[in-house]
Amino acid sequence: MSDLLNVILLTLATGLAMPLGALLAKFEHIQSDWLEQEFRHSIMAFGAGALLSAIALVLVPEGMKALSPVVACSWFIGGAAVFMLLDIWLSKNQTSASQLMAMLADFLPESLALGAAVAAGGSQALLLGALIALQNVPEGFNAYRELRQFSTYSGWVIVASFTAMACFGPLAGLVGYFWLAESPALVAMIMLFAAGGILYSLFQDIAPQVKLEQHWAPPMGAIAGFVTGMLGYMFH
Repeated sequence: MSDLLNVILLTLATGLAMPLGALLAKFEHIQSDWLEQEFRHSIMAFGAGALLSAIALVLVPEGMKALSPVVACSWFIGGAAVFMLLDIWLSKNQTSASQLMAMLADFLPESLALGAAVAAGGSQALLLGALIALQNVPEGFNAYRELRQFSTYSGWVIVASFTAMACFGPLAGLVGYFWLAESPALVAMIMLFAAGGILYSLFQDIAPQVKLEQHWAPPMGAIAGFVTGMLGYMFH
């Protein structure tokens, strides 16, 4: 019973980092326009760095353990291809939700893996939970700003929606706990599929928005995001 409670609490806590990031985006305001711009771009870059660390340190390494090279690469490319098709569809329908897609594509498979990690025992579950939470704050921040820019939803509706999305974390975690703990190959496929999709989004949508003319701090945000993932990985 304690393991079940751990799965629910860990996945819910990491999911609630998404509306927390959205709240920061809703209330953030800096008097200086140039500083506000640099702050926003730095947060976006931090999220990109954190996503990249999830790909490099968790999703791909863990995914490759249980699969052959050909199968692993196929699932990784498949994820990127599906995200590309979704991107094309969203573009044709004049909708932009790349940040939201990246956030959910990262959160749901890692919640599945988190449930499986709790079932397997060890300290991997706490590391994975910490990484998910660290990533979801800037991802929620960026996704909120994207939706406010390209949709008619109010700020509080977006925050409430992100809070509702957090409830999918425990559901995914319980699926991982009960059904995927004994299927490492399936967990690996899901993680690699997500990694491919996230990497596509990083280079297609997120990274191009980070650049700010005559400002050099935002790229360091990406470095900070990646180093945060490195520290969590090294200290677990």
